[in-house]
Amino acid sequence: MNKLKVGVIGGTGMVGQRFVSLLAEHPWFELTAIAASSRSAGKTYEEAAGSRWALEVPMPEKAKGIVVQSATDDKEAIASQVDFVFSAVDMQKDEIKALEEAYAKLECPVVSNNSAHRWTPDVPMVVPEINPGHLEIIPAQRKRLGTKRGFIAVKSNCSLQSYVPALHPLKDEFGLTEALVCTYQAISGAGKTFETWPEMVDNVIPYIGGEEEKSEQEPMKLWGTIQDGKIVNTDTPNITSQCLRVPVSDGHMAAVFMSFAGEKPSIEEIKETWANYKGRAQELELPSAPKQFLHYFEDPNYPQTKLQRDLEGGMAISLGRLREDTQYDYKFVGLSHNTLRGAAGGGVLLAELLAAEGYLIHK
Repeated sequence: MNKLKVGVIGGTGMVGQRFVSLLAEHPWFELTAIAASSRSAGKTYEEAAGSRWALEVPMPEKAKGIVVQSATDDKEAIASQVDFVFSAVDMQKDEIKALEEAYAKLECPVVSNNSAHRWTPDVPMVVPEINPGHLEIIPAQRKRLGTKRGFIAVKSNCSLQSYVPALHPLKDEFGLTEALVCTYQAISGAGKTFETWPEMVDNVIPYIGGEEEKSEQEPMKLWGTIQDGKIVNTDTPNITSQCLRVPVSDGHMAAVFMSFAGEKPSIEEIKETWANYKGRAQELELPSAPKQFLHYFEDPNYPQTKLQRDLEGGMAISLGRLREDTQYDYKFVGLSHNTLRGAAGGGVLLAELLAAEGYLIHK
């Protein structure tokens, strides 16, 4: 097939590196442009990112010789070279909002890993297995922006992937009313390694700025509805959270407590619902989609971060320890790979969904 040409904006950071790595052999997308700060502009990608390469996999050969452009100064040139871009820039939120809108108005669709536009009412924040229907807001957004091709679509916060996918099929089926979530988040979520953040070795930090608000509020938009050209949040179930940084390289874990309205389902019914659940990504057999979205482990020692975070290419969700609770109805543990399913991999999967549904096309 004739691949869509794609650029990575913010390609030298950790999430940008993940995008570059995932695009190296992608069957639908061809990496043709990389942009970063003006400090990196004019250098090859190998020169700009080589000493900061943070992934265990080597830098793709195809990317090494690409000359890095300025994300801010070379917008027009980049937009003319690609069919769409992934955004993983590290800037102030208002600067990110303006930059992503600028690319969209240049008729260059943006698939963003950033949080800047997650609360823009006509910007879809999509997990392909949960709310693919929110893509239908894109025509309203294009009307506001005055574009024909350009738009912005975003993925949700990385920590949500460890518990929202498990709650989603239970929400409507059994009347989920509330959840208490404690997340234990890897240092790569802060763009760090143990070499660059030695303070995290043998340490836990009980605060991640803004993370608890995202964990409680973003699911409300994922489960919201489109009304009059805007995505209107739902107000149920109620979610409260605590988020801790733990000394793990990759992988976010969640301890989840949940209650249901009326007669609660049995443990067997919940497990069966998880095992049978498939989303739009599985129906379309998207290249990055896990064959089995939710994996449940009967052994109470699982899931373990080191053993299960890479399940199905790091795109599956691992669950375990489902049992009754004394204050809530049930409790369980969830795990997701934060820079794959939670960041760049989730962004690539969203782009695949956008392409399959006809929102990303060749110029």
